[in-house]
Amino acid sequence: MNRFFLILPLLMVKNKVYTNMKEIPSMKNGKKRTKIIPVILTTVVFFMTFIQPLHAQQEKTFIAKSGDGIYSVLRDNGLPPSYIDDFIELNKDVLGESKELKIGIKYKIPLINKAEQKSAKPDASKESATPIAVKSFPIFGPQHEKVEIKSDELGNAVYYLVSGHGGPDPGAVGKRNGKILCEDEYAYDITLRLARELLSMGATVYMITRDNNDGIRDGWYLPPDKDEVCYPNLRIPLNQNLRLRQRKDAVNKLYQKYKGRYQRAIIIHVDSRSVSEKIDVFFYYDKRSSSGRKTALTLLNTFNLKYNEHQPGRGYHGSVTARNLYMLKYTWPVATYIELGNINHYRDLKRFIIDSNRQALANWLAEGLKNDYENNR
Repeated sequence: MNRFFLILPLLMVKNKVYTNMKEIPSMKNGKKRTKIIPVILTTVVFFMTFIQPLHAQQEKTFIAKSGDGIYSVLRDNGLPPSYIDDFIELNKDVLGESKELKIGIKYKIPLINKAEQKSAKPDASKESATPIAVKSFPIFGPQHEKVEIKSDELGNAVYYLVSGHGGPDPGAVGKRNGKILCEDEYAYDITLRLARELLSMGATVYMITRDNNDGIRDGWYLPPDKDEVCYPNLRIPLNQNLRLRQRKDAVNKLYQKYKGRYQRAIIIHVDSRSVSEKIDVFFYYDKRSSSGRKTALTLLNTFNLKYNEHQPGRGYHGSVTARNLYMLKYTWPVATYIELGNINHYRDLKRFIIDSNRQALANWLAEGLKNDYENNR
């Protein structure tokens, strides 16, 4: 705003304009002074009326309520996820320890870059072609069920997404601020977000683990429940072997329907280890499957590139390993088993409990799977 103060006010004395008070002729009576004052006042009023709206725009705020997260707030204010760092910097003194929003606290909304705002406006000549369609998927919840199908680049791909545990089994359990954090809730939310990204690229997607009343949720705490089912609507048994067999059967039955198409099963879990053990996202594949190894490596390489882009210098220490796991051995599509981190490590927790991080995980997985599809066409 300093540039506005470079404009010098114009002063008029006897119909002559001056830009510097020293240039004004000496005035022996008060009559000439009365001609200067209105011009000065007019200049002050001009600056006050011009600058005040800019100041008000910079101070756009909101009061956080239950369920709010940084990602949802940016979305509701027309800002892309790339503004997450700007939001955190602007509000760093009033965010929680894990960058979560605190209920009842006032936060500032970053201003959108004018160039980005201009480029974000739809091109009228392309408006009819983008998006291809908007479809409704109630499983994502009322706020997220409308999905823009932006392309058909994954039009021949079929994905079976299996989030770990669910029903009577919460999986790994962690604690934060006196609340219980359950693996099945966080794995499910990330899997839902991944499904939505894949659908937007034209893929066929099946959520094998399903919760009909828990859509995509923002906020750090996801309350646990036990009402998840297995596709299409089967009660999930407590016995682990029965539960895995049920999911394998659901995937394999669907696989036969899509023979000849690119198909992948993606199994998503959260690990439980010592509180001192920090881990990165890592990937398992069946040792008999060269395609499974290639898919896992493509996902690993995508994460490595993303961390180098968004957190340069951090280093990424994920891995790809062959494992003798039931879902890798007995599902017919190429399968990848993903561990997202350690639910008992205070830093790994940030990868799950911050909703913008859950969305980033989904985005990166979707990009990695798109890369794998292109490599196998």
